[in-house]
Amino acid sequence: MTFTIQTMTQEQAEEIAYNWHYEQEYDFYDMEADNEDLEEFLNPVTRGNNMFSVSEDNVLVGFLSVSEEPLSTFEIGLGMRPDLTGHGMGQNFLVGCIEFVQKKFSPKILTLSVATFNQRAIKVYKKVGFKEIEVFMQETNGSQFEFVKMAYELKKK
Repeated sequence: MTFTIQTMTQEQAEEIAYNWHYEQEYDFYDMEADNEDLEEFLNPVTRGNNMFSVSEDNVLVGFLSVSEEPLSTFEIGLGMRPDLTGHGMGQNFLVGCIEFVQKKFSPKILTLSVATFNQRAIKVYKKVGFKEIEVFMQETNGSQFEFVKMAYELKKK
């Protein structure tokens, strides 16, 4: 799979926010599940240049957020279109996102945080090489949830 990754447009943000609805349990990731996250995602100023759309053959298949942390570490957040999840495409999607971040930002380490109930995603992250570094409680979607922070050390090319 070859992905095209570029700065997200307002139209793409609205498509994701209002039309992407995940199946039960994973509906936790619906943008509309948390008003604060929804407002930030839809606002071009807060979205800035660190939110990217991921397309394949000009069809939106996912999104990627990238934020710089100290020591050449970059935190990523990503999501696939709901109808594509659970079909064995996650690893290719993740690798494509990692390659993009590596080319654009030259990080030493990537981190991400994922809800601990999302074992499907955690399995993919581990398969690619992410390691669990801490478990923490995060306030979101009107409550507190357990998350795991994971890290991936990039190899020099």
